[in-house]
Amino acid sequence: MSELSGKAAEGAEGAPEKAADSPAEAAAPAPASAADKPAAKKAKAAEPEAAGPELQVAPSPHLPAGPSTQAMMRDVLIALVPVVAMAVYIFRWYAVKQILICVVACVAAEAAFTAMRRRPVSVDDLSAGVTGLILGLSLPWSAPWYAGFIASVVAVAIGKVLFGGLGQNIFNPAMVGRAFALIAFPAALGASAYTATSSAIDTLTRATPLTAAKQAGMTTDLMELLIGTTNGSLGETSAAACLLGGLYLCVRRSASWEIPAGTAAAVIVLAGLGDLITGEQTWTVSHHLLGGALLFGAFYIATDPVTSPLTPRGKWIYGAGFGALVLLIREFSGYPEGVMFAVLLMNAMAPLINRWTIPRPVGGPVPVRDK
Repeated sequence: MSELSGKAAEGAEGAPEKAADSPAEAAAPAPASAADKPAAKKAKAAEPEAAGPELQVAPSPHLPAGPSTQAMMRDVLIALVPVVAMAVYIFRWYAVKQILICVVACVAAEAAFTAMRRRPVSVDDLSAGVTGLILGLSLPWSAPWYAGFIASVVAVAIGKVLFGGLGQNIFNPAMVGRAFALIAFPAALGASAYTATSSAIDTLTRATPLTAAKQAGMTTDLMELLIGTTNGSLGETSAAACLLGGLYLCVRRSASWEIPAGTAAAVIVLAGLGDLITGEQTWTVSHHLLGGALLFGAFYIATDPVTSPLTPRGKWIYGAGFGALVLLIREFSGYPEGVMFAVLLMNAMAPLINRWTIPRPVGGPVPVRDK
């Protein structure tokens, strides 16, 4: 027994020397004891993990994010630069005063109403500024300051805040404010308000082209309508400026090109048929396209992404309906211009147009099983 015990002890003591002779066994770490396990876990957690690809998991549809609201509003402001420049060139101080009143009033109303609702101030998204600028450009040069101020407050309060804020309004806020001002101050925004018999600015002494055509059967030179050396609302006189800014919006995809294209198509077809039937020469298809606020409304107002349809086919229908209504109001109503009414009517139709023009799913409609 003593001899066997001595050999066992000798073997136990020689085991480490034998392990040291094997390179593979020498490289292997010694088994950690129970006390060393927490320290080993902490050391492993402290080691930096190898950088790998980041995976983002989200439900379908997997679409790239579009431009932000601020970016879209900035594009609209940039597109309106030529329109504002022509307005200031033609109407001078009257245009500056009208635009400043509407923009400042809209921004102040936006800040006041968001504060009353205890929500973060959202004027930095530039939407209130765009509303004020479009509203100011849609008013006559002679509109009194209180008309623009009240129209701006109504545009923000009733046109936007009442519906829950930006993105939830049904009607275009600027046109809501202008419609309210037209009803409240008909003399200040009527046809007679555009003309000043005694003025240092020659343009202001003449009636607007649409009023002259409707009341006196007078025609206007197409070049004057294109350049903008005519009377009218601040932003509607120059067709070239509206086209330049509108094309910029379409190229930037801040406006859907289908809407102004549908508008132009409807006006060309309907006005062309009217000319063929009646033999009209005073106010032709070209006059309808270049005159009045048609281009201004088609590019800057009707293309509002919140109040216009979402589907491609719906945008064509919406634009065609807008152009047809403008033409019908011009021809068969007591108003020489119909852009404001056409926009509001088509805004009300936009949800229904969206429902009518739901695109077909990929692979066809989902089959319905018979119960």
